[in-house]
Amino acid sequence: MSTPSSPPKKSWSWRSQAFRGLLYQAIAIIVVLLTVLYLAHNTTTNMKLRGIQSGFDFLSNPAGFDIGESFFAFDSGESYWRAYLVGFVNTLRVAVVGIILTTVLGTLIGVGRFSRNALIRGICAAYVEFFRNIPVLLQLLMWYLMFTEVLPASNEPWVLGPFFLSKGGINFPIPEWANGHVWGAWGLLAGVFAAWGYRAYAHKAFERTGKARSMVLVPLAIVITLGVLGWILGGAPTALNMPVQGEFAIENGGALTPEYLSVLLGLTIYTAAFVSEVVRGGIQSVALGQSEAAAALGLSRGQTMRLVMLPQALRVIIPPVTNQYLNLTKNSSLAVAIGYPDVVSIANTAINQTGRAVECIAIIMLVYLSTSLFTSITMNWYNTRSAIKER
Repeated sequence: MSTPSSPPKKSWSWRSQAFRGLLYQAIAIIVVLLTVLYLAHNTTTNMKLRGIQSGFDFLSNPAGFDIGESFFAFDSGESYWRAYLVGFVNTLRVAVVGIILTTVLGTLIGVGRFSRNALIRGICAAYVEFFRNIPVLLQLLMWYLMFTEVLPASNEPWVLGPFFLSKGGINFPIPEWANGHVWGAWGLLAGVFAAWGYRAYAHKAFERTGKARSMVLVPLAIVITLGVLGWILGGAPTALNMPVQGEFAIENGGALTPEYLSVLLGLTIYTAAFVSEVVRGGIQSVALGQSEAAAALGLSRGQTMRLVMLPQALRVIIPPVTNQYLNLTKNSSLAVAIGYPDVVSIANTAINQTGRAVECIAIIMLVYLSTSLFTSITMNWYNTRSAIKER
């Protein structure tokens, strides 16, 4: 009876390919680190010789400028780091909402390319060819000019019920913050976890019994129900802060500025054209026999697309769509061209006031690097979850 052979021991001699590989990698890392240290030392020395201050100590100094659009209160007496925080949040507002809208619009257009209706197919194809061939910066300027030139002045807005549309943007009612809204937010959070648990249960039940359960409507109903229940337990506040027509502008309520709307619409419409082509290519990668088998089972075209084609196309769609999400986030830096106060705009103002160009640019790089890495990690995790598992 033969005994199992023990795994070969690692050899640390030059003849070992694994050893040489590790050595080359270590040398490469050391060379990169030494190069970075040399460049940093050389830059610091040259800045000192020219009397240029360096360091991030300026972040605690008062900014001395106002920001036209902020998610939370900010005034000129607050520090630079808080101004950067405002710019970072403004960048996230564009990136997160833009990714969601781009996903929905791009998917609809990509699926529309397979419609039996020639008009729908033509409109979707024309959309793709028109918007993806115009530079995104021109599209941002186009939308900004439409908001600032076509719409009426703020003292003569278009009124659509409680909504006001003018050169100042869109004004709308917002809830007056109360304890019930906090309870509602906790209810929504609990609903998200409950919906996730239901989806896991439904997936296991499908594998066990073969009976499909709703994976969208029921989880959505759970989230909404628990959110409404929390709102009711908190006293069900219904007071609204309504916008009113002022002498020169719309007062009170919430508002979306023309700069924000221009950036959001421009990036969404531009990126959705590329996402739609990714979706179309992913659907075409699924074997034709899959749709024929679905039709033989009596599934409608909508059910075939939703239950058969798109789930199988995801493994092809997700990686290139991730690239488009990253492009949308990075393209948001072009918002400075129309005056939207994102992190690039804040950094430009800080450079003009403090002269700390290296530090300000480093902060911009850190912001976009961190947001891009987070997006990439999230999509890679989703890609792993969506991959077809071999049995």
